[in-house]
Amino acid sequence: MGTVKRLDATDKAKELIRELADEFGDLMFYQAGGCCEGTQPMCYMKGDYIPRTADVKIGSVCGYEFWVDRDLFEYWKNAHFTLDVLDGFGTGGFSLEMPRGKTFKVHYRIFSPEELEQLEELTYFE
Repeated sequence: MGTVKRLDATDKAKELIRELADEFGDLMFYQAGGCCEGTQPMCYMKGDYIPRTADVKIGSVCGYEFWVDRDLFEYWKNAHFTLDVLDGFGTGGFSLEMPRGKTFKVHYRIFSPEELEQLEELTYFE
């Protein structure tokens, strides 16, 4: 039990994360379900954003926590997240990659029934 990861990242995303960490230090990711930033994953300096009670940590990328809004997670709880990066600007300007003309994006795929039985445990923000 607990062998299937809920989160992964493309090599391109990992490269950008390392660049951001070199400049800003420890990072964190948060994916909201709200209206302003849509559901675009946002990259912050660790501590610059505090998850809400019951938000869910689905894993880490390059050692940095990836949190998901509790309501959005309920919708996507049966899906694997792959963090990617695209050229261009996303829906807002708060994420650290924006000044570089980049935007993080998540690709989703639904877990198989076998994978669902072997998912890593979740962490909830308290």
